[in-house]
Amino acid sequence: SRAAGAGALVAWADAGQQGGMSTRRVRLSVAMSLDGFIAGPNGEFDWIPMDPEIDFAEMFSTFDTVLMGRRSYESALAQGQVGMPGMRAIVFSRSLRQADHPGVTISRSPTDAIRELRAAPGKDLWLFGGGELFRSFLEAGLVDQLEIAVVPMLLGAGLPLLPGGAAHTRLSLVAHRVYASTGIALHTYSVDGATAGGV
Repeated sequence: SRAAGAGALVAWADAGQQGGMSTRRVRLSVAMSLDGFIAGPNGEFDWIPMDPEIDFAEMFSTFDTVLMGRRSYESALAQGQVGMPGMRAIVFSRSLRQADHPGVTISRSPTDAIRELRAAPGKDLWLFGGGELFRSFLEAGLVDQLEIAVVPMLLGAGLPLLPGGAAHTRLSLVAHRVYASTGIALHTYSVDGATAGGV
């Protein structure tokens, strides 16, 4: 889908630089408008261009698990697609029952789930979307890398990458790239940790 493709469009560029990694990383990989939104006011993604330079198959191959919150999961269900083929999907929710959703793993504890996933062999973990789940992961120190594809578009309203009230978090730039045909600017950051001054 357009959302899934744009949401992970920097994984491909980053994978070639990292080489073999012994520890599975949690990576937020997402497209964002220039004014900070990852979806329009009605959840639309039609403002995100599909860049012809990007090899999506190679890009998705760097992940084997997608992590999402209840809202992202329900939105994906409505579109008929949860995660990507060949990926395990873990949904973090306090209200969903595992018995009602046999196609995914329902978890109520991100900390415990990520600890178990990091201890097991496998590829990196795709933190899908943004919003509340991203904030909770960030504040718990569970995010290793941010991969933000900034689309040259001003939406004016929509779903923000990070809701207000999150703690200040220091990042370090790892890599950047500009795609000439679409004007997308790709920024990859490592997460250094929360700092004083957050709300």
